[in-house]
Amino acid sequence: MIATLALPVSASELCQAVRLARPFNPKRLDRVLRLDASRGLVEVQASATWASLAAYLRPSAPHAITAWSDTATIGDSVATNSPGPDGRPAVAHVEAIALVTPDGELRRITRTQKELFALAVGGQDLFGAAYSVTLKLESLARAASEAATPAVLALPAEGRGRVLNLLLPPHASEPLLAEVRALCADWRIGIEGIEVRRTLPEEETILCWARREYASIRLTLSEPPALGGAVRTTQLHRQLIDAAIAHEGRFPISCTPEATRTQVERCYPELRAFLAEKRRLDPGERLTNPWYRHHRSLLSRQACDVRWSRQAA
Repeated sequence: MIATLALPVSASELCQAVRLARPFNPKRLDRVLRLDASRGLVEVQASATWASLAAYLRPSAPHAITAWSDTATIGDSVATNSPGPDGRPAVAHVEAIALVTPDGELRRITRTQKELFALAVGGQDLFGAAYSVTLKLESLARAASEAATPAVLALPAEGRGRVLNLLLPPHASEPLLAEVRALCADWRIGIEGIEVRRTLPEEETILCWARREYASIRLTLSEPPALGGAVRTTQLHRQLIDAAIAHEGRFPISCTPEATRTQVERCYPELRAFLAEKRRLDPGERLTNPWYRHHRSLLSRQACDVRWSRQAA
């Protein structure tokens, strides 16, 4: 009951929750706060959905801006810098973010504060608890008008599947898909679904995944039951990541925990500096999550050689 009463619904309550390390329910931050038509801006709380924003802005056509990857909320989209319906990363649409920083203070971060803005957008929620996001109406309208439906190359099948997302230069998508089919056949793991969509570049965020135009390939692969099946699927995913890297591609760091340390350092050499900034701005690690703990552990592990020997029966 005490935790329920402490759940924030206002900026001041969110500040207090972060300052006192109290639990809070982000789902209660789901309102449209203001529409500034003269400046072409709309401010929404971080847990508002794209569907609710679309219904607010265009009641007669609420579907116009709802095709925003698989992310449920606007805050999640900004935290992962996920691509919108037109393939542009979320940073293209953000004017400002209201963050409660680890010291419990509410700060409005705009593009003029380039360092913190570049860390917060795509920052995996590590530099503050998001209270609201201010979006550009013109940019959202363009995203809706230029929305493209992903190409579905294999229909999803019923079953237990795991998703792997890869990013390939457009010319390399067909060769990579041929390798996907060959490797899946070698591992005897079925392909349940393949979707391909276009994504566009940006150069504004620190942990940038889209420095060039990519074909974003979403693979849904069967996962055999039991622990052995999970291990086999992880090994296959790592081979597919290596294949993407060989084709000058990479993977989105927000949703690929199976990537090895070598793969992460190859595709995201800026990750160490990113984590160092996290430690500098939040030395007490008041704001953490599984993504942060995984990558902090991944880069701090001591590398060692693995050797296999065959013993006589």
